[in-house]
Amino acid sequence: MIASTSKKRFTQEEGRELALEAARSLLLHAGPHAVTLKAVADRIGRTHANLLHHFGTAAELQKALATSISGRVSARISQAVHRARDDAANPAEIVHLIYDAFKKEGVGPLAAWMILTGNRDVLDPILRTLRDVVGDLMQAGTHIPLQRHTLSLVLGALGYSLLGEEFALALGQPPETAREMAVEHLRIGIAKAHAEYQETEAIRLELSIPVANPVAALQI
Repeated sequence: MIASTSKKRFTQEEGRELALEAARSLLLHAGPHAVTLKAVADRIGRTHANLLHHFGTAAELQKALATSISGRVSARISQAVHRARDDAANPAEIVHLIYDAFKKEGVGPLAAWMILTGNRDVLDPILRTLRDVVGDLMQAGTHIPLQRHTLSLVLGALGYSLLGEEFALALGQPPETAREMAVEHLRIGIAKAHAEYQETEAIRLELSIPVANPVAALQI
């Protein structure tokens, strides 16, 4: 819980960041409906008028919160996708980066909230970052099918952040079952991509090796 800071002085930017952190805490612990100007003001020991000064309306507060969360999650996703391109990448590390981002940063509740209220455009920063990061890596060259793996991981992480643990328990499975399945799926996918790449490279190298003495080679 965010401690009251009513006796402290903050710059405008510091006050705004404090409010956004309190809003994110409310989102994670009480749900989207709890993110109001009054609730945020009460949590950080400020007045409703002070929050109005920073955000204007509750809708603007929610939009700012979505942008803030998108930035944090986009950084995690970017890190995970870059790791997926690394030959030494650990599939479990990649999965946990993305799953933790969606679970711990509140992307699941945020996405559900924005979709149900018709504010899908607020999710654009995450979608744009995904497209840009994967696009940049593909241009740099990689034999890992990043688009497919990123799509699978993001959709899986989104579902997991909303109801993954509850569904697993209802089916008599450990809470982390979905994560473990994602790790195994990614591990198999990366191994398959590496094997296909090595096979293709072996064929390419075989075809490109020049014959020193064509006549002698024909006589063998």
